[in-house]
Amino acid sequence: MLIQPVDYRDPDAAKKFTESLHQTGFGVLTNHPLSQTLLNTIYQEWYEFFQTDAKHKYNYDTEKMDGYFSPKVSETAKGFAKRDLKEFYHVYPWGRVPSEVSNAAREYYEQGNQLATELLQWVEDHTPADIKAKYSMPLSDMITDSDMTLLRVLHYPPLNGDEEPDAVRAAAHGDINLLTVLPAATQAGLQVLGKDDAWHDVPCDFGMLIVNIGDMLDEASQGYYPSTIHRVLNPTGEEAKKSRISLPLFLHPRPDVVLSERHTSGSYLQERLRELGVKK
Repeated sequence: MLIQPVDYRDPDAAKKFTESLHQTGFGVLTNHPLSQTLLNTIYQEWYEFFQTDAKHKYNYDTEKMDGYFSPKVSETAKGFAKRDLKEFYHVYPWGRVPSEVSNAAREYYEQGNQLATELLQWVEDHTPADIKAKYSMPLSDMITDSDMTLLRVLHYPPLNGDEEPDAVRAAAHGDINLLTVLPAATQAGLQVLGKDDAWHDVPCDFGMLIVNIGDMLDEASQGYYPSTIHRVLNPTGEEAKKSRISLPLFLHPRPDVVLSERHTSGSYLQERLRELGVKK
């Protein structure tokens, strides 16, 4: 399976990008408008934040789901028994941001949300008419005034050799939301499960933007845009001694948005959070 990067400035970018999403569940953009300088600032200052005990002042709220999630309460991917080898912080527009970092994450949230809205419009514009007719509303309208879109600042700590057997940085999983917007992380390791049932590396040169379909868009599009299973491998050699910082922006509709006859966005989210073990 080949995921071909698409130049955001290409006149045919929307067509090429959405065709990649349809075929593989993933699209990769180059020359995108997100500020690399801003991203570099976030990578550095949040890496430093995760090295301190200050993170424990912001332990996550079990109802609102904002704040810091330690490795002990990290996610367990559906179908797996071991928790992922990661810690992370949930940033919402209404939520807490540590005083130990700057406002860069909030700035990126706004930039990323604006771009993601455009990408959702690309998706809708290139959805076949019979599939589009089943959308309860335009895709871009689903996120209007939504305060559920989530920026997750992820830290995968260096591996020290005493990890539980078979524990990995991120076990095979699908995302819950409509689209996930992910600037290339500080380290490689992202793979996608292809239609050939083999694992394939996702292009992730620094400066690229990786976008993947989530379960909610799969549900709304009746599978035309597939939520593809992906994972983050444990590094080996010298790379295993390094941290990995990643900044996925999970684009979520308002809770009352109807995805299908089976689900609203809210009911789907609660079901999946229980499956992940982060909410009872």
